Amino acid sequence: MKLAQEEQEMLEGKQGNSAKKSMEILSALGDIFGAERLIDVKSVQIAGVSYHNLQEAGLEFLEEMAKDGKVRVFTTLNPAGMDLQEWKKLGISPDFAEKQLKVIEAFAKMDVKTTCTCTPYLIGNRPNKGDHISWSESSAVCFANSVLGAYTNREGGPSALAAAITGKTPEFGFHLDKNRQAQVTIEVKAPIETYTDWGALGHAIGEKVGKKIVLITGIEKADEDSLKIFSASIATYAGAALFHIEGITPNETVKPEEKVEILAEDLAKSKAFLTDGSEVDIVAVGCPHCSLAELEAIAKGLEGKQVKKEFWICVAREVRDKAAEKGIVEKIEASGAKIACDTCMAVAPLKGRFKGLATNSAKAVFYGRGKNSFKTIFCDLDKCIELAVGK
Repeated sequence: MKLAQEEQEMLEGKQGNSAKKSMEILSALGDIFGAERLIDVKSVQIAGVSYHNLQEAGLEFLEEMAKDGKVRVFTTLNPAGMDLQEWKKLGISPDFAEKQLKVIEAFAKMDVKTTCTCTPYLIGNRPNKGDHISWSESSAVCFANSVLGAYTNREGGPSALAAAITGKTPEFGFHLDKNRQAQVTIEVKAPIETYTDWGALGHAIGEKVGKKIVLITGIEKADEDSLKIFSASIATYAGAALFHIEGITPNETVKPEEKVEILAEDLAKSKAFLTDGSEVDIVAVGCPHCSLAELEAIAKGLEGKQVKKEFWICVAREVRDKAAEKGIVEKIEASGAKIACDTCMAVAPLKGRFKGLATNSAKAVFYGRGKNSFKTIFCDLDKCIELAVGK
């Protein structure tokens, strides 16, 4: 891979140890994947933020990089393992909180904007069509590529941090138009109306075609929250970093001859798969993090009610603050439900604390089962609220 003069200087350590380590990471990636050069990125989103996932080795790496590393582009973080301000209300231990705050301190020292969210596009980290970026979180990557028309591979935490410190990423994979074309047409012959329909669709596509890039036909409309939910599901169950929906998403693609149908019975099978429990002791929504519109719907659904189960609503802090200005947070918290900023049910240390999860997120089902051994109920928001209030 050919390096420009400034890039070579970083690799030689002339711009500090963190820049040198970052360029070593990016050069290795470029060589492995056959990139010819590095390109500039407009923004970065870094995963590997929860101490639950990082542990001591990850924290030591971040603290070492923070000694002389500074990010060169707008950079935000994935969810942490707790609400950074109100972690006690979520039952987080002081020992975990101390370690998690050290992780955030290291990122802050590198001038990273320490907004911890899987929906950076809701808090100002929103690229334009055609922008090259370096993002990590699977649903955010899928949303950025597919819905916003940006160009990013799914980065690991270290490679995303390296891109932030250098402002560069290797030009391969989804940074090249030739790798962004659809490989199979998905003909949807069932109504897709609710969030659970969108979540089930992502699972069903994964079951049918795996990691192939899909062009979806048969869907006439989709709002941003629906596409957010779908991005999370298809990224989780199909390993997808890019999809196309005819007439809805902005990227141009050829229409593949290979065709696969998704019928109502396929969605029903997926919904049945995503529910394997009956008892609930925690209800959690906001995977990916809730939008302002979703918070408004939750507040309306909880009005005049009191929750009897642990109920987490996961959200970016900046979105929470906007909701607070409108009185939405006050209405939600009056019910006993908990607004969980900066974190989510997928990365918080919940194993052993709960046994049964109800959620409207197909992705949360995956992580609830895999990381926390939860039994799960996959249902629409109204049903989540019913279960939380004990109906």
